[in-house]
Amino acid sequence: MFIYALLLLTFALALSSIFLVFMASGRTLQRGWSLLLAGLSLGVFIYLYGTWIYLSVDVKWGFGIVLLLTLLGGFFRKKKQLKAPRVWQVSANVFFSVLFTTLCILYFTGTTGKARAIDLAFPLKTGRYFVLQGGKGLPTNLFHYSLRGAVYAMDIVKLKSDGSRANKIFSPKLEDYEIFGDTLYSPCDGRIVKAIGEDPDNIPPNMARGPHNTNQVLIETENSYVFLAHLKQGSVVVKEGDMVKQGDPLGCVGNSGFSSEPHLHIQAHVKVPGEPWFRSPPRYIHFNGRGYLLYEVIRPQRVEMVQK
Repeated sequence: MFIYALLLLTFALALSSIFLVFMASGRTLQRGWSLLLAGLSLGVFIYLYGTWIYLSVDVKWGFGIVLLLTLLGGFFRKKKQLKAPRVWQVSANVFFSVLFTTLCILYFTGTTGKARAIDLAFPLKTGRYFVLQGGKGLPTNLFHYSLRGAVYAMDIVKLKSDGSRANKIFSPKLEDYEIFGDTLYSPCDGRIVKAIGEDPDNIPPNMARGPHNTNQVLIETENSYVFLAHLKQGSVVVKEGDMVKQGDPLGCVGNSGFSSEPHLHIQAHVKVPGEPWFRSPPRYIHFNGRGYLLYEVIRPQRVEMVQK
């Protein structure tokens, strides 16, 4: 399965980066600088982009500590007098160092220029949540980048106490996913433009679209549209035309529509008269004043939600 392949690749690259840093630390700086640079750039890259969440985000932090200790331990190792590396070896190390460093920089900056941000309240309860997909366009938000201009869309899951998102790496049981059934609250004041809740929830890894594509709520504000999708079947408690306040319940997180596992999909667009909401310029979402990137943990502010 694709998820297992990604997880295996993450660990393979992580171990490779530790090995490269360890090997470089046994050489003099003059002989090992290119190898050290390659190992460190690979380590930072896989720390940022690695699919640790499919096991636990705690493993990611553990890898970061091991890599740092390997680097620090190199200062105390006795240096071996080895032959100077060949030109092609240095060139290869420099090439991959530049490649991984560039990807690390793009993780934070993206390729879409300055984004038009929107500030929303985080729509889920207190706990630990995780950006499964998101970021400032390419290269971090590759999947959403191809979906009708949803370059800043986010997929959010919830973390268990052990840092995982589910009871198994990939479970066919919806109840195994920590976020399934979480109450979803309105992230803003506005009018409900669309509310659909009849589509069935998929059983992972099925990703069949329902009759209405997905259970969803679309909120119109004074200058934007906010779209929330993959809600649980039968859970949507608002209807078209309703006026909602920030904190009002909307429904529950599910797995309807084009979704391989339970999660919340959220995206926002500028309101343009006469233009379909999904074709108007996308907005980069800030939750409670802060933007989040791919694979970042979200700890919601403790806000008292309004109950209907």
